[in-house]
Amino acid sequence: MSVAQAPVAKTVAQLLAAKGIVIACGPGGVGKTTTAASLAATAVVEEGGRVLVLTVDPARRLADALGLKGIGNDEVRIPDEVFARAAARPRGELWAAMLDTKQSWDDLIRTHAPDEETREQILANPLYQNISGRFVQSHDYIAMERLYEIHCEGKYDLIVVDTPPTRNALDFLDAPQRMADFFSSRLLRWLIVPYRSRLVNVASRPFYQVADRILGTQFLADISEFFILFQSMYNGFVDRAEAVTRLLSDRRTTFMVVSTLEATPVREAEFFSAELTARKLHLGAVVLNKVLPAYLREVKTDKLAQSMASRSDELADGLTDDPTVAGRVVREVAESFLNFGVVARREAEQQAELRGAPDVLVTVPFYDADIFDMEGLLRLGAQVWD
Repeated sequence: MSVAQAPVAKTVAQLLAAKGIVIACGPGGVGKTTTAASLAATAVVEEGGRVLVLTVDPARRLADALGLKGIGNDEVRIPDEVFARAAARPRGELWAAMLDTKQSWDDLIRTHAPDEETREQILANPLYQNISGRFVQSHDYIAMERLYEIHCEGKYDLIVVDTPPTRNALDFLDAPQRMADFFSSRLLRWLIVPYRSRLVNVASRPFYQVADRILGTQFLADISEFFILFQSMYNGFVDRAEAVTRLLSDRRTTFMVVSTLEATPVREAEFFSAELTARKLHLGAVVLNKVLPAYLREVKTDKLAQSMASRSDELADGLTDDPTVAGRVVREVAESFLNFGVVARREAEQQAELRGAPDVLVTVPFYDADIFDMEGLLRLGAQVWD
């Protein structure tokens, strides 16, 4: 007896109605942060509930788009007045947060430290204080921790996550396993062995003698103390990494790849879509921003532009006192339209190649002005939603 599969979503609205976490990924500079924020805001207006948009992108654009002067690690509710200024009425609550790496690491230490003494030793360690914001891709790892923590609190009906650009987004996915691998690495064992035991291997003694002369004994001691303390949390880190991995593959988690149809971004989007499929993670949607309008591909408009180009002097007659200049303008306009038509047809072919991968493929037209407020976010959200 076969198990019935859930119906495939036909729109982003249907997709989000069935999911609890949406992770927006893609190249830089394609409107990913704005798209994530617009979907979260639109979900609040259309469906209600408590929705959180969490950005782990180092660029602080989300706060500006939401009309906030600053957001941090703690979730902040977007006031209903922000929606009112956009002539919208939210049916639920929109919350926003931006990852604070240092604060998140401190909270993580407090969670996983085996006892109060170890916790205070780690937090006071000079090396930890200096590198906790940069430690072994800590931004990516702590982002996964923060997402998992918020999810487990159960406060939100929907969490929309804005990730770093594509290649870094793979780091975002791999970070938990990389951290677990680091704790069991040969490098870590070399660093802490001489300070756990007075017996130093004959083969390794020259390494530590050179390191002492170059870095200084105290610096090596600080490193060793730091990693010895961290190893006491190994089981907690590994258990959490496994839990995060399960969350990413959960049926209520989906990924949304955001891109444009320019050559480099679309290649990166295809690369990431393939990676998600290979990892058996759910690719719910591909959102293509800045797509040229469909009328540029219509045969009748193409023929009209060709006719205008060939009859430019005739059409320009009587427009100005200088028919030569007017004819040149008409011809340039027509030829420009034809060139855009070539690009539009090329984009349509690229879209057709992408259709087999995600549940939903959405195209968003090119906007003349940047999106910088709630009105713009909701306008974009309306394009994507249905």
